[in-house]
Amino acid sequence: MSTATERIPVLVTTREKGQIAKMAKDAGLSMGELLRRAASSYRTSEQDKELEGMIDQMNKTTAQASAAIDKALAFVNASNKRIVAMERKAA
Repeated sequence: MSTATERIPVLVTTREKGQIAKMAKDAGLSMGELLRRAASSYRTSEQDKELEGMIDQMNKTTAQASAAIDKALAFVNASNKRIVAMERKAA
């Protein structure tokens, strides 16, 4: 991790500074580190749209996988019933 050497002056209200200070203290971080992490995790609305698209695709894929599992379980259940019927017939 490189040493921070640049400053970015940011004006905030007294209330905002207090909120930032409390969040930093609660997280065990300096205010600077809290703000650096917040800035690093910021996503643009374009990135949010990409994530929404991936989530939609994941939901579709999950539904397809669930349907395939249900179909396989139904097949196994029917097969087990056929086996039981054949065993009864043989006995």
